[in-house]
Amino acid sequence: MASLYPSIDPFDSGMLDAGDGHRIYWEVCGNPAGKPALVLHGGPGSGCSVQARRYFDPGAYCIVLFDQRGSGRSTPHASAPDIDLSTNTTLHLLDDIERLRQHLNIGRWLVLGGSWGSTLALAYAQRHPKRVSNLVLFSVATTTASEIAWITRGVGAFFPEAFERFRNGVPEAERDGSLVEAYHRLLMDPDPAVHGKAARDWCDWEMAIVAVHPGHKPHSRYEDPAFRLGFARLVTHYWRNEAWLEDEVLLRNMGRLAGISGVLIHGRLDIGSPLVTTWRLAQHWPGSELIIVSGAGHDARDPGMTESIVAVTDRLRGTAQG
Repeated sequence: MASLYPSIDPFDSGMLDAGDGHRIYWEVCGNPAGKPALVLHGGPGSGCSVQARRYFDPGAYCIVLFDQRGSGRSTPHASAPDIDLSTNTTLHLLDDIERLRQHLNIGRWLVLGGSWGSTLALAYAQRHPKRVSNLVLFSVATTTASEIAWITRGVGAFFPEAFERFRNGVPEAERDGSLVEAYHRLLMDPDPAVHGKAARDWCDWEMAIVAVHPGHKPHSRYEDPAFRLGFARLVTHYWRNEAWLEDEVLLRNMGRLAGISGVLIHGRLDIGSPLVTTWRLAQHWPGSELIIVSGAGHDARDPGMTESIVAVTDRLRGTAQG
């Protein structure tokens, strides 16, 4: 199967004024005359990655990546003291995507998103279907109340020792309530000792539930305290608000994607985001394709995931451009 393309550098990049004091880092790689493709990173708060550039044939695609509000090289970063997250919502991110599309003078683009990025991709495509040529989603999540409850408590049945550490990271009086709320309060505490420990505890849990293979190595980004804090603040901010989406609204609105070529790629062993969510989306999306990767969990680095993603982008590179 196809493997990652060789490393490439952007041929253009910049900082887009998104309003509300936010400046969004963006970059473009590959062929300026190629088929436009947008990458929506996970998290929320992960930032765009060098690996994501390599999912596409650089001779065939014009690849656009950006750091969502508060993450990566965008400013202000969510780890900043006294950060105000009130202007960091799903609606703001959707507006940022459209602002970037217009800035780059792109008519339509293939949209690729993984994990949280798949939620954002679905929300964007349902809001702006005429701007999307294809959708490629992997490790799919829709950020519903039930998914959030599962990933912060239910999945502990598979990782009891890690869950006990995660649960014990908040005061005893809050351990049977919303762990998202409890952690968010700790993460926003001005005391570095308090928010630093909460960020480490939260990220340890995130790393634990994707480790479904022996010898799984956590991503090196978790070694950076600023990344951990910004990431954990944004994840809990979005999850405590259920991404500002009505429950299961993305599933109900799948009919809006009629006519858009769509591929969903999901690991059979994805315990944190079970396959049933992706399967249900496929049932409500006429003409979509579901690819189940038998040996993979949630991590895009798991066996078969990268190869499946690249195989799909290879197949779509000759289809209609934006």
